[in-house]
Amino acid sequence: MEAQLNDTETAKSIWEKLPIKGKVNTWGEEIYFEIPVYKGPENPVETVEEGDLAYWPSGRCFCIFFGKTPVSTETEIKPASPVTLIGRLSGNPKEWAKVSEGETITLEKIPE
Repeated sequence: MEAQLNDTETAKSIWEKLPIKGKVNTWGEEIYFEIPVYKGPENPVETVEEGDLAYWPSGRCFCIFFGKTPVSTETEIKPASPVTLIGRLSGNPKEWAKVSEGETITLEKIPE
């Protein structure tokens, strides 16, 4: 699935490290996996939207939010702790429900 990264320093650091492979972890309707980027919080947020991509500084993880997490409320999607928003999915976020824990995921640049 394609995605657009934003212009945060964190997103730029991730872009520079691509391609990145990781082993999928799931937490509710969130996929996350450790990446080789070490950044502190950058404008951290406590709620996200379906389809948001984020960096979780506490775990040095790339996060894909396709729905609610175990700590979400009726009206808000919440990560485990504050995250840095780094982009958005271009496709249907619910497609990520097909990905299973332990699968390998690859983040890569799309040639222009």
